[in-house]
Order: sequence, then C-alpha cells, then structure tokens
Amino acid sequence: MNYFDHNATTPIAPEVLAVLNQVQAEVYGNPSSIHAAGQRARRVVEAARGQVAALLGCEAKEVVFTSGGTEADNLAVLGAPGGHVITSAVEHPAVLSAVEQRGNATVLAVDSGGLVSVEALRAALRADTALVSVMHANNETGVVQPIAELAAAAHEAGALFHSDGVQAAGKIGTDVRALGVDLYSIAGHKFNAPKGVGALYVRDGVKLKARQFGGRHERERRAGTENVPGIAALGAAAVLPAAQTGALRDLLEQFVLERIGGTRVHGVAALRTPNTSNISFAGVSAESLLIALDLAGFAVATGAACSSGATRPSHVLTAMGIAAEESRSSIRFSLGRGNTREQVDGLLAALERAVARLRKLSPAHA
Repeated sequence: MNYFDHNATTPIAPEVLAVLNQVQAEVYGNPSSIHAAGQRARRVVEAARGQVAALLGCEAKEVVFTSGGTEADNLAVLGAPGGHVITSAVEHPAVLSAVEQRGNATVLAVDSGGLVSVEALRAALRADTALVSVMHANNETGVVQPIAELAAAAHEAGALFHSDGVQAAGKIGTDVRALGVDLYSIAGHKFNAPKGVGALYVRDGVKLKARQFGGRHERERRAGTENVPGIAALGAAAVLPAAQTGALRDLLEQFVLERIGGTRVHGVAALRTPNTSNISFAGVSAESLLIALDLAGFAVATGAACSSGATRPSHVLTAMGIAAEESRSSIRFSLGRGNTREQVDGLLAALERAVARLRKLSPAHA
C-alpha cells in the first residue's frame, strides 16, 4: 500500500518501535512504586518528558502525558477556568465538542483561506472571556493559523490561550514560548509514535482542573498509571527530525493542476503544513475516487464524514465558503516519512486514470 493518509495516523518509525518493544518487554514496574523496578519505570517516563519538552520548547514539569490528542484537547478546554470561551469554526471535533459542553461560547468564522482574523478575535473578546482555543494547523487543509498574534490578543484581554497542535507536531515549529500559548495539545500517532499516547503542555502557573480522578499522577492533573511504553515511544518520536515532504507535496499539486482540469487546491493562499494538500475534482465523487485509488493501492482520505450512508460536507471546507458539491469532490493527500518520488509518480498516474474514468461515468459529464 502506498500510504498518503498521514494526517489520519502515521506508521510507527522503526527506531520508535524499537524503544516501544524494549520498554514493553523490560520495564514492567509502576512508576509510582518506590522499589527499583518502579524507579526504573519512573526514569523512563521522566526521560521521555524531557524529550517532549524539548520538542515543545518548555520545561519538563509543564508536560502532562495523556492518552492522545482528544484527551489533551478535552483537558485543556474543560479543565481551564470557567467563563466565556472563544474558538473557531474549523476546529477538530475534540475541541468543538468540549466547547459545546462548556457552553457560553463564541465560534469565530474563517476567511476563504481558512484563517482566523486577529481583528475578529479582538472584537469577540469580552470581560468574562476565560479561554481562547484555536488550532495550530488544520487536519483537512494544513492551513496554519497565526497563533502568536492570536495568543497575544487573548492575553491582552486576560484570557488563556490553548492551541490544538496535533497536526503541527513533527511538521512545523512547535516552540510554545515563541507561540505564546498557555496550553498546547499533541498526539503521538500523528508523528510516528503509537496510538494511545499524547501530551498537553500546561504553562507553569496555569491552574487546570483535572478531568480524571483516582490518583495524584502528573502533578494531580491527570490521574491513572502512566502508559510507560507509549510514553517512552512518544519521547523517541519527539526527537526524530521532521519529515521532508514539501517538495513532494508541491510536485503533486503542480501535476494535478496542470494535467487534470476542474481541480482546485484549498487553502493554498495561506501558510500550510508542508505535507498536506486538499484538492477538489469537479464532477467526481470524493468517495468514489477514494475507492478507486484504494483499489489501485493508494490510501488517501476525504474531507467529509460519512453518516448513515450519506456524505456530509466537511465543516472545515464549508466554513471556508466552499459549496457542498465541491466539498463532496475533495480529497485530502497527506504525506509523511517514507513517501518517495516513485510513490508520488504512481499516485499521479492513478489519479489521472481514475478521474478520467469517473468523469465518463458521471451524469454531469455524460
């Protein structure tokens, strides 16, 4: 399988898998135990905490290990002080659902490029605004938000700022000091670590109410015995060099726009992560194109969710003003470690064949 769906999940890097397997086999103690086996596990956890802290540009004590990005987002949004909350229309459901649970929320629109306006945020800030949550990089389009400017505006009003960095880690800079954020979420399986482990940066001094109870783990911010092998693997992934995918992504887009008519790249006017491309193919069902590519040996994704057999337009593309018909014809290609020029060439050839065939079968092109 030629894998072009790294924004959904990534293969575990060989060096990360080696760490995972070794710790799983050899480090069996509970990190909270004071005997030698427990303290060995504690050393593994703390070494990984330092590695993740280096990725985020923060102190080790500011890193809280979680079960993944969803828990990290939930903990940030629901654990922050009560009051008015502001988010954007293009957030991941892990943030949008948590904001809905909080209530008393304002959801900011985005422009046609998928960007949140700093001026719009300033206009939405109120005296009771406690938290602003805007994602760093979008999972569907790769669009990168102006986080430093947005965070500065939130702080001017006395609000905390959280950013979902799940799609940013391992792709672009995630120095939380430079970004100026108070809370920042990451998920291991998005950058070549295993599923089931992630982290939340909590700036020193930020009071965060726990959402999980039963122990004093993670400085009383997240109860539960630590996933030692997963945490060790997360640390190993945190020190990997970023995958160099920008040239391949650009080549893919260039070919598609030159060789296949009726195509458009979404979010291209904005800064994007170097691995992500969301392209619409007029007159083609995204689901049909996905299946055709899958049968040809290429894994890609649609930007839409399927529910009860009906395809719902992507909330991200809809927020960018893209019509439902075009949204339903959009495919997300997300590259990662291991993708090659040969694979991209193969994908491009398969795309050209599949789009031509599907357009012939489409009533609109009959």
